[in-house]
Amino acid sequence: MGDKGLLPGVDIANLPEEDKNRLANVIDMLQIRDSLKMYNSLVESCFNDCVDSFTRKSLTKQEETCVRRCAEKFLKHSMRVGMRFGELNQGAATQD
Repeated sequence: MGDKGLLPGVDIANLPEEDKNRLANVIDMLQIRDSLKMYNSLVESCFNDCVDSFTRKSLTKQEETCVRRCAEKFLKHSMRVGMRFGELNQGAATQD
């Protein structure tokens, strides 16, 4: 039987090369889409939380510090969630 997480019931190793390449391209596009969604979410969240006024062309020192901390927290959280997801996924794979 194939990889139950990706395509249940399909043995990916036995797919023709053309189908493997198409599948790899789809996965790449999904990863790019998800990365862009995460980036856009980060920008929107930190902007809304940190930028208070539009009286200046550049960020104030306080806004700049807030954005930096917000981005660091967001990225650390995302990495932790990714690591945890990987742990859970690995645990599920070893149970099969």
